[in-house]
Amino acid sequence: MTETCVILDIGGVLEITPETGWVQRWEARLELPHGTVHERMRDVWRAGSVGSISEREVHEQVAARLGLATPLAEAFMADLWAEYLGTPNEELIDFVRGLRGSCRLGILSNSFVGARERETSLYRFDELVEQIVYSHEIGIEKPDLRAFEAACASLAVRPENCLFIDDVAVNIEAAQAAGMRAHLFEDNARTVRRIAAHLDAGRLAAGRVPLG
Repeated sequence: MTETCVILDIGGVLEITPETGWVQRWEARLELPHGTVHERMRDVWRAGSVGSISEREVHEQVAARLGLATPLAEAFMADLWAEYLGTPNEELIDFVRGLRGSCRLGILSNSFVGARERETSLYRFDELVEQIVYSHEIGIEKPDLRAFEAACASLAVRPENCLFIDDVAVNIEAAQAAGMRAHLFEDNARTVRRIAAHLDAGRLAAGRVPLG
């Protein structure tokens, strides 16, 4: 039987993550020109997103490059994680929870070292879906096609049977290039309808009657 699958992004989809302005506040606090934090930390942020640096090393680099004592470096990282983790998109999470058993479920997320532990503790995404593929654990970020291939492989499903949900257009285009169906997240209502249509198509392909 064909395995219908839904794979979702986290930030901006399962998590609501508006910009909090934390970087600008730290630049003002440290009397640094606008853009200095990202300029100094760019390669560290990149390394953290593909897992080539440990979380401890990130803290060390933050302290060294921004001239922060340990308590301030910890406060800086706490602000980073507050924006990164956002708040849960409860409506969509509840809908996805109701899909369990009717299709394969996965997550594909561009992430940062330490994300799995925090998101598991806060949101229990490990209980929501069968497999979570994080960029910092596989060393590959979207929109690299290998990231989408890894997500499908983790669930042992064919790309053409998968619907991928993301809030970034270039990632949608990459998912389609990888052979997946894809939907650009803009709001919960349209996303729920798109997932329902995908599942109905899967039922029709399998010779079953779609649910009303």
